[in-house]
Amino acid sequence: MNNKKNVRMIIILFAFVLFLGGAYLLYAQLGQKMTPEKLTVEEPKHTDKTDEKEADQEKILAPDFVVYDIEEKEIHLSDYIGKPVVLNFWASWCGPCKMEMPDFQERYLELGEEIQFLMINMTDGSRETVESATEFITNQEYTFPVFYDTESNAAMTYEARSLPTTYFIDAEGYVVARATGAIDGETLQRGIDMITSQ
Repeated sequence: MNNKKNVRMIIILFAFVLFLGGAYLLYAQLGQKMTPEKLTVEEPKHTDKTDEKEADQEKILAPDFVVYDIEEKEIHLSDYIGKPVVLNFWASWCGPCKMEMPDFQERYLELGEEIQFLMINMTDGSRETVESATEFITNQEYTFPVFYDTESNAAMTYEARSLPTTYFIDAEGYVVARATGAIDGETLQRGIDMITSQ
């Protein structure tokens, strides 16, 4: 009788240990997925040339797009060549977007003369409208420039499938780095340093 109780107790203890181990692995895996990705540096592509001395590095030119300001004036990314650009895709319903916006506002107030901030709202006309996005920005008292991607031109051009997504573009119009997911002030500053130190 005691042997049966001992075996049963060992089985229950073993099952409990397996359960805890599985729960820990699941937590660790989900935790990594929920953590914002690190800043990804866009490495130049090497051209295929036989002479290594002639091997040139091709930077990634930031593709142009069309968005609109609050007065429905057409705005192009190419309008800002000559100035470093922080390009951020966001929506007012996006929790991670809201988390990072105070850092963007702070950097905009500090560096808005030297760096162009382009806060691109993913305006789909149903879940997010110009009105809902504008109301959010007004209520939060954000003053950085907001543009509306009402035709999804910018989102499709940059394949912005998850929000927020941020690109760091140098003054010559080349993509230097990208971040997917909410970033903190330190990561934002690292990206800014990468496009202003060239």
